[in-house]
Amino acid sequence: MKFGCHLSIRDGYLGAAKKAYAMNAGSFQYFPKNPRSLSVKDYSEEDAALCRVFCKEKGILSVSHSPYPTSLTPHSDEKKIQVIDSLLNDLEITEACGSIGVVVHFGKHASHLTLLESYQLMIELLDETLSEWEGDAKILLENSAGIPGTMGTTLEELVQIRRLCEFPEKIGFCLDTCHAFSCGLWNGSNWNDVLEKGVALGYFDQLEVIHFNNSKYPTGQGKDRHAPIFGKGCITEDQFDQLVQTPELAKLPFILETPKEEIPHEKEIQMLQEKWGI
Repeated sequence: MKFGCHLSIRDGYLGAAKKAYAMNAGSFQYFPKNPRSLSVKDYSEEDAALCRVFCKEKGILSVSHSPYPTSLTPHSDEKKIQVIDSLLNDLEITEACGSIGVVVHFGKHASHLTLLESYQLMIELLDETLSEWEGDAKILLENSAGIPGTMGTTLEELVQIRRLCEFPEKIGFCLDTCHAFSCGLWNGSNWNDVLEKGVALGYFDQLEVIHFNNSKYPTGQGKDRHAPIFGKGCITEDQFDQLVQTPELAKLPFILETPKEEIPHEKEIQMLQEKWGI
């Protein structure tokens, strides 16, 4: 299994890759730039190229994560332009580093729009962005946390948004286990149902990465609070075991976004490898 975690690029993209290797991780995630800004970054192409070569040599998979202000349902035309420019910058850096794609949170219901108009805005933004993108790195839509029925919490929505976009081949998916548990998509006891539905919809054909997180709160409460895989989280080891043992997920990177102050990621990766490593 390609277990890994989110890492800082304080020492550059190559530095993050070397940190992953030192942790005996098979994968890692990084912010391509300042996580709190949509400003376009003038990055080091040499550093990114060295990261790409290093990861290929060591068999490490990587993904990037778009900055927090990235919204696929922006509240204004000005914000829309900022998001598109930022996403294109994210994709360029992601491609240069040899990463699979950039994880982007599913859009939210915009308060000034109807639900249908929010979906339409999201599709328009994706189309405008991807019409200018010619690389191999994909936008990876991440399922949302929230109470059942919140926008972005069903496999049907994720698949349909991709299908309705003009460039579906440039879009993949990221499954966050805490988010799925939060909204009740996966309640811990229905993984076979989730798998069956996902296979029928074609969701798992486009799934590129797992955000591997436990939940501090019970399923269906809509609370996005991550917990370590092993410990006091509400998802049990047996429930995770069903997911990890799924053949459709065998080659995907499993990225921890768990609170490292509770269990250091290096230790948690070691525990994951001891439990489920091959």
